[in-house]
Amino acid sequence: MNDADVSKQIQQMVRFIRQEAEEKANEISVSAEEEFNIEKLQLVEAEKKKIRQEYEKKEKQVEVRKKIEYSMQLNASRIKVLQAQDDVVNAMKDAASKELLNVSKDHHGYAKLLKDLIIQSLLRLKEPAVLLRCRKDDVHLVESVLEAAAQEYAEKRDVHAPEIIVDHTVYLPPAPTHYNPHVNSCSGGVVLASRDGKIVCENTLDARLDVVFRKKLPEIRRRLFGQVVA
Repeated sequence: MNDADVSKQIQQMVRFIRQEAEEKANEISVSAEEEFNIEKLQLVEAEKKKIRQEYEKKEKQVEVRKKIEYSMQLNASRIKVLQAQDDVVNAMKDAASKELLNVSKDHHGYAKLLKDLIIQSLLRLKEPAVLLRCRKDDVHLVESVLEAAAQEYAEKRDVHAPEIIVDHTVYLPPAPTHYNPHVNSCSGGVVLASRDGKIVCENTLDARLDVVFRKKLPEIRRRLFGQVVA
């Protein structure tokens, strides 16, 4: 084999190697591009998923915030309604309290009421001796019915008439006035206590109004507002 043949054979081998290298390079390039496209697609899909999740998270946060704001507004509205209802109810009670002032103006009717309140208090206490407190302005009327009240109590219980001591050192507060409505006051009635002070029966007109008002409050609310609030 001469030099020309050797050279020709070497050139063929070089072309073959180059061709094979180019084919391999193309395969690698195509494979790399495919892998790149797949990875790029995965990254894009992952980013899309992340964006969707973030959007859904923010959407839920907005929805929760809306619900909270609605709930707060609803509660605020309910509080305003309840406050307005309480104002109406309290105004009714204030009006009733003012009406109590007229009770003691009728001396004959008030004297009978005082006697009934004393008898009721005696029936609750069931004590042989009691201390009675009233307003200073009512002392005369109270003392005028004491004997009759004690006798009627005794007849009801078939016992001896109790000893009723009127307290002339401590009186119940006077009637309320427009000049100073915030001080302690009493619209009338009596407070009886056992001699040792351990048992007390408050039977003032104000206390009776409180009891009746608490008892009738559900009915009052139902009539005024069509509902019962405990």
